[in-house]
Amino acid sequence: MGKLEGRVLLVSGAARGQGAAEARLFAAEGAKVVLGDVLDDQGAQVAARLGPERALYVHLDVRDEQSWQAAADAAEQTFGTVDGLVNNAGILRFNTLSATPVEEFREVVEVNQTGCFLGMKTLAPRLVRAGGGTIVNTASYAALTGMAYLTAYAASKAAIVGMTRVASMELADKGVRVNALCPGAIDTPMTNPARAADSGLPLDGAETARSDTDAFYAKLIPQGRMGHPEEVARAALFLSCADSSYVTGAPLVVDGGWLAGVSVL
Repeated sequence: MGKLEGRVLLVSGAARGQGAAEARLFAAEGAKVVLGDVLDDQGAQVAARLGPERALYVHLDVRDEQSWQAAADAAEQTFGTVDGLVNNAGILRFNTLSATPVEEFREVVEVNQTGCFLGMKTLAPRLVRAGGGTIVNTASYAALTGMAYLTAYAASKAAIVGMTRVASMELADKGVRVNALCPGAIDTPMTNPARAADSGLPLDGAETARSDTDAFYAKLIPQGRMGHPEEVARAALFLSCADSSYVTGAPLVVDGGWLAGVSVL
């Protein structure tokens, strides 16, 4: 018996990176997984490797409420119910405060913050009808402390932590636990430009970008490296299974010690 045996979970942003790692781990732990993303080819490939008895891919634009409803409907029609959600989809933009276009700010908020809100709004009533369940919202290290050039991203992720706490209070007596993951620097296409190049996205100087990125984080993070998507997936598993049965409304930091402080040596 796996830790998620008999469960059905929907993971947004599941075509690659953390979301794909979460989908794979959840399936290995016995869950049936609905993978949502706008990267249809990549998402369908991840689901196909897991098998139709274990996984379903759906097109999911997290900014759109009808898209969420369609994804939740597909989960119930295919697997009979849905009792877990991982709000993983997100985007990252670097810019100074004064140079950030309002359109860019709104784009980040729309995907990261509004997308998370719509996921909870859509799935919470279904989780209650299913008899309870779990919601894991992906926030960030940047939600808990400052980091230059991340005004839009930090604002959206801090909002996710706030919404998580409110939702946990509203849903606790209905059998639904709501927690937030706060990853630090994780080696995915979103945070590591070299990985983006590896994934087929255009990037000049991929090897230089990889070297520079690794060196940058090695100086900042006490453990001396970026994290791996699988390490975040294991934290998401903890918050989605009975191991965390008395945990709700909490931000779980997965950052190699970055939030604890930065070494000056």
